[in-house]
Amino acid sequence: MIRTKFLYFTAVAASIALLGGLAVGQEAKYDEDKYGPEQLIVWQTPVPNVTFSHKAHTMRAGLDCESCHDTLFQQEAGAVEKAGDFTMAAFAQGKYCGSCHNGNEAFDANSKQECLNCHMAPRTIVYTKPVKAVIFEHQRHVAMGLDCAACHLGTFAMKVGTVEQKPQEFTMDALYKGKFCGVCHDGKDAFASNTRCTACHIGVKGHQRMLGAANPGGNGAAKH
Repeated sequence: MIRTKFLYFTAVAASIALLGGLAVGQEAKYDEDKYGPEQLIVWQTPVPNVTFSHKAHTMRAGLDCESCHDTLFQQEAGAVEKAGDFTMAAFAQGKYCGSCHNGNEAFDANSKQECLNCHMAPRTIVYTKPVKAVIFEHQRHVAMGLDCAACHLGTFAMKVGTVEQKPQEFTMDALYKGKFCGVCHDGKDAFASNTRCTACHIGVKGHQRMLGAANPGGNGAAKH
């Protein structure tokens, strides 16, 4: 009896392993003629680092090429960037990705809680105004479980350079009063903004190290 059960479970385990192997093999085999390009698309305009995966939509979700081409998207690389209306406002009107990503058929593209499904977390920001060499790391905050809406629903406008345009407002005094970073960095939700200065202020030498002393305008971090 024990031997029979052992043989039965061995056979089941072998079958599961075989099916698992087949599944892995099937997932690894990708037919670009059927499913579209396997390489992830990363758009840089009108906003940088927005991603799209043909594989996720065709091979995994079961859509075919005709679901999007040519009614929603022209089947030509770079077509949407040239159109000039590839925007979140257009999505809200049911155009482009918004045709499906409306909260019913798929997640709502305009939901502030869904940003990271398509938008990569921006690189480290180096503020230069009103004080030089102040950093902000999006990735560190995302890793803590925060989403874009945590800051971009009133604390910060989602537009590069906004705070530097108001240097008289983006000050430590404002942070102490609970504005900007001070909304969270109050000593309760996160370390107080009047402590741990070097967590954000890296100094001129630190700024040079980040951007590369030989190439101070260079490749080390995103600028605001």
